[in-house]
Amino acid sequence: MDNSNAFLEREGLGVLMRKFSIPCIISLLVGALYNIVDQIYIANADYLGSYGNAANTVVFPMTVIALAIAVMIGDGCCAFVSIRLGAKDTEKAHRSVGNAILLVVLCSLALTIFYLLFQNGIVSAFGGRVNQETYDLSREYFFWIALGIPFYMFGQAMNPVIRADGSPKFAMLTTVAGAIVNIILDPIFIFVFKWGMMGAAVATVIGQILTAVFALWYLFHMKAVKLQKSSFTFNSKVIKKFIPLGMCSFLSQISLVASMMALQNMVMKYGAQDAVFGQAEFAQIPMAILGIVMKVFQIVISIVIGMAAGCIPIVGYNIGAGRKDRAKGLFTRLLIAEAIVGAVALVVVELLPRQLLGIFGAANESTFYTDFGIKSFRIYLCMMIFACINKAAFIYLQSLGRAWVSTGLSMIREVLFGVGFALLLPLWFGLDGVLYSMPVSDFLTLIASAIVIVQTYKMLNVKQKALQ
Repeated sequence: MDNSNAFLEREGLGVLMRKFSIPCIISLLVGALYNIVDQIYIANADYLGSYGNAANTVVFPMTVIALAIAVMIGDGCCAFVSIRLGAKDTEKAHRSVGNAILLVVLCSLALTIFYLLFQNGIVSAFGGRVNQETYDLSREYFFWIALGIPFYMFGQAMNPVIRADGSPKFAMLTTVAGAIVNIILDPIFIFVFKWGMMGAAVATVIGQILTAVFALWYLFHMKAVKLQKSSFTFNSKVIKKFIPLGMCSFLSQISLVASMMALQNMVMKYGAQDAVFGQAEFAQIPMAILGIVMKVFQIVISIVIGMAAGCIPIVGYNIGAGRKDRAKGLFTRLLIAEAIVGAVALVVVELLPRQLLGIFGAANESTFYTDFGIKSFRIYLCMMIFACINKAAFIYLQSLGRAWVSTGLSMIREVLFGVGFALLLPLWFGLDGVLYSMPVSDFLTLIASAIVIVQTYKMLNVKQKALQ
């Protein structure tokens, strides 16, 4: 029997957390750079500017939808495989990986076809009609991004599976390779070839293809899990086991899309009522700024998710092996680390918003762009610490197999609070109400998270004598 992952039960928690979380953080950060790098280059191209920036914001939720499906399959499979390996059940482990591969291929092709068929309606639904220039650029960018969806989803779904197999560094390298290609090609396509939004999208897709190719190669060289011909036979029982474990990841992403839709439509509606942004030449600025603030937040949340997701194989294996004491110790370390990340990020966005805006082409825009951007950073992200703790709790619960509790918390945050306050607060505070929706949601969610965190500690509180 293959015990190549047995070190997860023996090695120090701090060492394991660094070993698994750091590559995962880098993978997610680099993955986030795909869209962020596009936006930086687009914003600094004088023939695109804030119009292209706004278009990028409009299309971004569509990539999140693809990511939601991919991580549901990948994270669910990762958690299930880790638990099965901890219980020394290699049969279900390899079958779950094979079924995950089949699912992500079918889902990605279906989503691509859907995007191409309903392109105009989708762009409009996410605020693309803020003005004609933004609409045209959104459609151009969306078309090419849609063509890369199968490669993007395959790479993202297989990344956590590779981590579960005990190769977090390779998982990181697959994403890094694709992002480096994107970073190199973006300026060539945008500034040299003048391909505009198409150039930004094509550079992204080429990088995604490379990531998918590396992931495919690894599947034929797995260590703890050995794929067989029988792995690729649809098994509804196995699928029903691992999909619920990835449901939190799916709902946290898909509910984020619902929140984005609400935010972007409220920005378009109440921006049109603003004395400044109601003017045609400035109408795209709130949409562009919202995208920038969300991208900066995405960088922070990538670190947070990376730290928590990196713990999934460790927690899953130790729960499967009956070591609740180690799972509890890891939870404590994770919560402290996430709070520190949130505190550092909060200081940066509160003290250096002007410098952050400068990265996204503020020098080429009006003073309205900068002023609204500074205010947005300071209000929208003022509860960053709470947001980080909440996200850590959601993902850790998932790794314990408490998928529905994790899912419930995620839904409360993103749908009940995220969408609800985005729709309600602007009624009283106008455009500023959109900005207030984020901190209010994070503060109220922390109350629910705190209750579940206490319950989780009680569940993991085992008698040490039984473990000695």
